[in-house]
Amino acid sequence: MLKINLKKITEELIPSFYQAGKESVRLSGKNLKITIKKDNTPVTNGDLLVDKILQEKISYLTPNIQIVSEENVDEINKFDRKNFWLIDPIDGTREYIKNRNEYTLNAALILNKKPVLGVIYAPKLKRLFYSFGKNNAYEINKNRKIKLTGKKLSKKNEILALSNSPAPSDIILNIHKKYNVTKFIKCSSSLKFCLIASGEFDIYAARARAKEWDIAAGHAIAEHAGAILTTFSGKKIIYGKKDFANPAMILKRSSNLLR
Repeated sequence: MLKINLKKITEELIPSFYQAGKESVRLSGKNLKITIKKDNTPVTNGDLLVDKILQEKISYLTPNIQIVSEENVDEINKFDRKNFWLIDPIDGTREYIKNRNEYTLNAALILNKKPVLGVIYAPKLKRLFYSFGKNNAYEINKNRKIKLTGKKLSKKNEILALSNSPAPSDIILNIHKKYNVTKFIKCSSSLKFCLIASGEFDIYAARARAKEWDIAAGHAIAEHAGAILTTFSGKKIIYGKKDFANPAMILKRSSNLLR
């Protein structure tokens, strides 16, 4: 594994997230320009500017580690699939286009196919989350640094779930039933990983969907706060797959969701 100072890199990267977040807010609404990519998904001038800001800083911090971004992945032919950066400049682009506040900026460092560092910023909520190793997950909110431990914040008799859809499939609803979920709420971005790391919610289940850059930073933050992310069959999730596709997954705040 590459020997680098994860804490130093994370802390030096955070100001660029604040800068990029400010620019994303500035461009939202009337200043937003939208185009449609080859895969029929939207991309905006906000996505591209955030991507530029984050890539420039990351390239400066770790010049020898390649960056894979949602916005440049089609241009990459060969790279080290064990050690690389994953960037999703704006996760929840459709929410961003609608000028809503749930979208996030994301970056994760993958070493030996595992996420070892993650940064997620929700600019309109003014919540920034980051981690750089086990028991080193934090949130910065209103200039306060809060350690994330996954400690349950909801009532003891409640199991709160997050869903990427307002109408989950029967497969997801059956998982909710298995874990005695009492209520679920839709969340369209990687913010859901952070809300589980913070202890505000207990579980998130999803069928195979999206790409590695959508979950890598959230995976790091949640896992470093003590959460557990696996496939439906209980296997660990690794990165650098040929098509970058995610398997079906379950994220649990802890092994015991009641406490």
